Amino acid sequence: MKGAVRLAAWCLAIALVALPIVGLLRGWFAADRWPVTQLTVQAEFKHVSAAEIRAAVLPRLGKGFFALNLDAVQKAVAALPWVESVEARKRWPDTLQLRVYERQPFARWNDKQLISRQGLVFDAPGAAQLAGLPDLHGPDARLAEVVSFYAEASKAFAGTHLQINGVALTERGSWSVSTASGAQIVIGDRDQAGRRLHRFLDVYPQLMAGHADGFVYADLRYTNGFAVRWPEVAGANAGGSTRS
Repeated sequence: MKGAVRLAAWCLAIALVALPIVGLLRGWFAADRWPVTQLTVQAEFKHVSAAEIRAAVLPRLGKGFFALNLDAVQKAVAALPWVESVEARKRWPDTLQLRVYERQPFARWNDKQLISRQGLVFDAPGAAQLAGLPDLHGPDARLAEVVSFYAEASKAFAGTHLQINGVALTERGSWSVSTASGAQIVIGDRDQAGRRLHRFLDVYPQLMAGHADGFVYADLRYTNGFAVRWPEVAGANAGGSTRS
């Protein structure tokens, strides 16, 4: 009996000590205690504006310092089209600090989307107006293959004055590249691409002799040569090489 009374007394004593502490902590960590009212942002601000970031974060400010959910803030900012990743932290007593990393566009994909340098396809406002990006086309399932072929083609043409600014892969598996001058080069099957490109580039300097305006179209799908179409102002409609 005495043991039961002693246990009850101890429970009552603990409760009397714990309840004020719980109350104090609940007041300390209350949602409206120590409101976060300041926002500092580090970002490149090339494609993402300060106003966009502020609009995404503003509904979450004003909450207590301890009640502010950093994960929710990061998700809200990361949802902006040009945002790659976000780092968020709190600084006592009232400041939210953000470090925003923007997506770095590598190429345009099928005229509608962009490819980041991390290889991710994303939608972004103003993508069609961005200058200096290569135009890549192909089935979505073969994105990595198209990017790889673009790198290979650019390397193959590095020793010429031709600059590759686009690659296309048709549904039937035929490859072609386009140059900054507007010329199109049809290559055909990937298995033959390397050999056909080297055959074309081997005679390219001689081929261009006397053709300062360059060519507008080249078809490399011939067994032992290729066909070239010159600008109409050059006075020649087609030419070719029989070099294998």
